[in-house]
Amino acid sequence: MFNFRRKRRYRDYDINPDEIFIDTLNVSNMNRQQFEGVIEKPISSKSIFFTGAFFVVVAIIFSVKLFSLQIIQGENFAKKSESNLLREKPIFAERGIIYDRNDIELAWNEKKSSEKDFLDRAYIKKEGFGHILGYVNYPQKDNDGNYWRTKIEGQAGLEKKYNDMLNGKNGSLLFEVDALGNVISENNIKSTKSGENIKITLDSKIQNEMYLAIKGQAEENGFNAGAGGIMNIHTGELLSFVSYPEYDPYTLAEGKDREKIKGFFSDPQKPFLNRFTAGLYSPGSTIKPFLALAALNENLITKNTKILSVGKIEIPNKYNPSNSSIFKDWRRGGHGSTDVTFSIADSVNTFFYAIGGGYKDQKGLGITKIEDYLRTFGIAERTGIDFGQEVTGTIPNPEWKARTYKDSTWRLGDTYITSIGQFGTQVSPIQMLRATSAIANNGTLHEPILISENSMNISVSKEISNEHYNLVRKGMRDTVTKGTAQNINVDFMGFAAKTGTAQVGVNNEFYNSWIIGYFPSEKPQYAYTIVMEKGNKDKSGSASNVMKNFIHSVQENYPEFWFDFKNEV
Repeated sequence: MFNFRRKRRYRDYDINPDEIFIDTLNVSNMNRQQFEGVIEKPISSKSIFFTGAFFVVVAIIFSVKLFSLQIIQGENFAKKSESNLLREKPIFAERGIIYDRNDIELAWNEKKSSEKDFLDRAYIKKEGFGHILGYVNYPQKDNDGNYWRTKIEGQAGLEKKYNDMLNGKNGSLLFEVDALGNVISENNIKSTKSGENIKITLDSKIQNEMYLAIKGQAEENGFNAGAGGIMNIHTGELLSFVSYPEYDPYTLAEGKDREKIKGFFSDPQKPFLNRFTAGLYSPGSTIKPFLALAALNENLITKNTKILSVGKIEIPNKYNPSNSSIFKDWRRGGHGSTDVTFSIADSVNTFFYAIGGGYKDQKGLGITKIEDYLRTFGIAERTGIDFGQEVTGTIPNPEWKARTYKDSTWRLGDTYITSIGQFGTQVSPIQMLRATSAIANNGTLHEPILISENSMNISVSKEISNEHYNLVRKGMRDTVTKGTAQNINVDFMGFAAKTGTAQVGVNNEFYNSWIIGYFPSEKPQYAYTIVMEKGNKDKSGSASNVMKNFIHSVQENYPEFWFDFKNEV
């Protein structure tokens, strides 16, 4: 067997160590900064490939982005670029004017500052219009001087209710600016449309006189607050709509006097509460005419029915005969023999105890029919007035007592107290105004309105004869001529009325005072209602005093009002 040796494919070179050392000593004195003596090596094709690929990718990315910016999003960016040069500024529309029924301006516009682009709101300088007119908020700018609030916005009252009508439509001014913000040119691209004017049913003189009369009585006799109104009994138009105290529209609109504004919110008298529509009060004896109508209509009494008043009625306690229940009249010795008209005029409690709950031979309505008839006249029901917040109210009944008291048993005494408008009875002044109007016009309930239009109206659901209405109206006229409201008996106008007083407070230490009625007494045109809230029992103030002061003040300052009814029917 042969053994072959593979021939070597390379040669062995012997390197002398001296050669290595000589090379490091750079014996040839080469300039290494210029790469002398360095062996050149060509760039690999692989490196060239990856470098080229990188630049291709970058080029593709830039191309795609450029295509997106110029082609796909080009139009949007063009608009943005244009908007950087063109700016839009609102041209504020002039807000509509609010007039009273006699074309007296109640709210209008004034130029108070040349620095403002809009007109300020101005209000009548008389008292009594805060709750009716309300107030506004003005346009506001951001830190760059651009308007972020571009309208004058109503915040309460008529300003809020009819804001869209009053506001109109703003115009626009387009102007071109340079890089420094300097205006180069401008162009009006949208014209303004002024707001609509509004004419309301209130008589501003009557409104102011009613407010001053309520305010004066409150300050003189320590009442916490008050409310009142006058309504046309044939149309539902409100001539007066008062809630005392009130807030100042100027202060709230300007927003500068922070302390005064804070005072409005912290005031215990609650000036933001519109007591005319949202205040609830025990009506006291003002519900007696409605109970009289109910008893007459149910044939429980006639115009000749007599009930003896001795100052109280006494109901024996069958479980404890020595502890009878006593229900007092306001006149300690009683009123003697009383009929329905006298009992309305002199506000005889015992008469209404008897026709409400029954007493001896006199059969009573009972709580169910009492509630039914009161609600028939819209008492404790919303009137439908399209303005602000309106509350309902309460007429006590067994179900209400079961929800309210631990002792849920309904007793005869509860019916008696409800019959004179107390216990848990709660009504608003506007409800009593509409109900009184229905007595004056033989049973039509009008929706109270502030803008002249066709008022919604319904007839009371009970068929009550004109004879019964006439009898109750006679009692209300007698209230003025010889009853509890003789202080409003004047020779230049015939008034009808019913007064009422309700005890309030933990210990009955305060009272609410009412008067309702209509005028003229022969051919009624207007109904009225006034309530004075939480008076001090040590003083002699009353709602009838408010009406007296109002009547005489109008006679002195506005006498033509009493005789200008020819266009009101």
